[in-house]
Amino acid sequence: MSEIGSAVGVTAGYAQKVTEDLAANTNEQERVRTELARLQGELLQLEESQQVLVKMQDVLAGVGQPEPGRGKNKKKAAVPAARRGTSATGQGKTTRRNNASKARAEKSAGKAAPAKGAVEETWVALIEGYLAEHSGPKSAAEVSTALTEAHPQRKVQQTVVRNSLEQGVARGLLTRSKQGRSVYYTTADASSPTAPATSAQ
Repeated sequence: MSEIGSAVGVTAGYAQKVTEDLAANTNEQERVRTELARLQGELLQLEESQQVLVKMQDVLAGVGQPEPGRGKNKKKAAVPAARRGTSATGQGKTTRRNNASKARAEKSAGKAAPAKGAVEETWVALIEGYLAEHSGPKSAAEVSTALTEAHPQRKVQQTVVRNSLEQGVARGLLTRSKQGRSVYYTTADASSPTAPATSAQ
């Protein structure tokens, strides 16, 4: 009987140890996921800033270029009277070509440059604004669909949206709640109503 009791005690001890190790493993996974989401969010912001800076660099480079043909006309020798009419006609054609080239360059620069004073909002800001305007917890899939409809000019990826949601949680801007296997997000200052029973992840 003593041997049986001893065996039961050892088994219970192992079971307790395994339970504690499993809980520690789960907590560590959660910590690593949060840190990964934060780093991915920072990388996303750096990439967006790089795109804005590259566009600004292209625009500034185009503004600094001299107009083709300028300066050459000043050094031209005097044209004899007999050829003056023909020369004036050729000069007019050259001027028109230069003006057309300048117009095309300005048009291209206008397309590449962002509107003055307009800076694209980060994904975290867009998501926070959407959640603030819509009551109730929202899943990553719901947020992605809403942003796609609201901002058709921007490429919305659910992975980027999920990472931005986790970044918002890490910053304390958003809160995360779970219902079964589903994860829902709300703004930090919003109340936490019961998440909808059916929602696509």
